[in-house]
Amino acid sequence: MHGICNLAIIPLRIEPNDRSEQVSQVLFGEHFEILEQLKQWFKIRLQYDNYEGWIDSKQCQIISDSDFNEISNSAQILNHDLVEYVTTKDNSLIPIPIGASLTFLNFDAININNFEFEGLKVTGTKPKSELIKTAYLYLNAPYLWGGKTPFGIDCSGFTQMVYKLNGYKLLRDASQQSTQGEALSFIEESEPGDLAFFDNEEGKIIHVGIIMNDNYIIHASGKVRIDRLDHLGIYNAETNRHTHKLRVIKKII
Repeated sequence: MHGICNLAIIPLRIEPNDRSEQVSQVLFGEHFEILEQLKQWFKIRLQYDNYEGWIDSKQCQIISDSDFNEISNSAQILNHDLVEYVTTKDNSLIPIPIGASLTFLNFDAININNFEFEGLKVTGTKPKSELIKTAYLYLNAPYLWGGKTPFGIDCSGFTQMVYKLNGYKLLRDASQQSTQGEALSFIEESEPGDLAFFDNEEGKIIHVGIIMNDNYIIHASGKVRIDRLDHLGIYNAETNRHTHKLRVIKKII
């Protein structure tokens, strides 16, 4: 069984419970495989990054296996405005965040609400130089564990969405993203758009950010912010201390 998110943003939870921790979010138009049903809950696996969690079964639309495959094999079309609206057949509005998927609007069998979208769309692969421009769109977005939108985002949700909007696929969590790409030996080898990963005292990757020009980094910590990056890690000029310990730099593109 398969489904698609037909609401703006729904929480993806670690357990089938409204009080359970949000580990990620499912944005409008994202489609998924339904792995298990428990009362009002579906355990799902997102098609985009294979991330798993539980959603409320009332917060999605069931689609056929063939429709799931057709969307999966189609070019990805995303909303590129910070906030836009889709209209329904009864002329009501649903706000959707940047990065929401619009691909299914082209399929009558799936678009049963006759959603229409007139905002800015993006599709295809963009030059690496566009990554920082996209990252700026999220500047000052508040930190939210499991978040993927300008209204609340975590560090790896931020990097994943910036890359996604430019046509590149990252996994969901920082530790997963750190397995991708080519490791660089020195900061001096990096380019704007490369990813810097940071670990804790146990050596576990717990944070990620996007490298900018002139030894700056943009990352989600409290909010999406810009700080200095050196060989030790992230230096916060406001507090005059290092906040994250550098582990590795990866070139994804």
